[in-house]
Amino acid sequence: MGCLQSVACKPRIKRENIVVYDVSATIDHCPTVIEENSPIVLRYKTPYFKASARILMPPIHRNEAWVVGWIQACTQMEFYNTYGDLGMSSWELPELREGLVKAISDSDGVSYPWYGNTTETVTLSGPTSKPSCFTVSMNDNFYPSVTWAVPVSESNVALLTRIKRDQSFTTWLVALNMATQEKILLQTVKWRMKVDIAVDPSKPLGSRARLTGRVHQDQPKVLTHMESIPPNALGKPNANDAQVLMWRPKRGPPLVVIPSK
Repeated sequence: MGCLQSVACKPRIKRENIVVYDVSATIDHCPTVIEENSPIVLRYKTPYFKASARILMPPIHRNEAWVVGWIQACTQMEFYNTYGDLGMSSWELPELREGLVKAISDSDGVSYPWYGNTTETVTLSGPTSKPSCFTVSMNDNFYPSVTWAVPVSESNVALLTRIKRDQSFTTWLVALNMATQEKILLQTVKWRMKVDIAVDPSKPLGSRARLTGRVHQDQPKVLTHMESIPPNALGKPNANDAQVLMWRPKRGPPLVVIPSK
């Protein structure tokens, strides 16, 4: 058998053969929007984090498939909703809070390890004779609901006085060999979203809440070095399934309001 037909002699995809250019990572330069349309919940919508990159992949000489795309993990989360002197509700990631893991997957819950499987990834199946050029992109924001009333109360009286959220993420651009699970890290991005909303529950619906602190978000950082991906960033559970809603009263023991899935 000649060398040209030997798998071992066909060149492998290497990091230095993959060209990444036009890398962009931004957070929209607009404030968080507060919605007071419901007598049950306040909603807020943050600006979008957006990431994109153009990739030039070399020819894939072997009979193998590669996926190139974005993987994201939550690395820190504080999400407190205060109800005056009564206490606060808190969305928490217990393993992250207790330092048992460094990150929790922020996948869509279906496309592990990828953030999503539409614009976020491209699949290339070999063998190919020519280089492949393509773009992968993703976006993310917060659009949650917070109850006006204490979540463990049967009363509908509005007592919410503050919402404070501070969450950090690491986002990786990765090329993954589907057969061998070899991962080639192409780019690392770090970003953070902060929300601080003051609420006066005594005011009429529609005029209770206002943003406090800085109006605009810090822009993401595209790192000049690669940061390794922690194992928990690659598989189940994702952050949405792992999070727990706690009620932490000023007096008395904490209660689990919504357990993890």
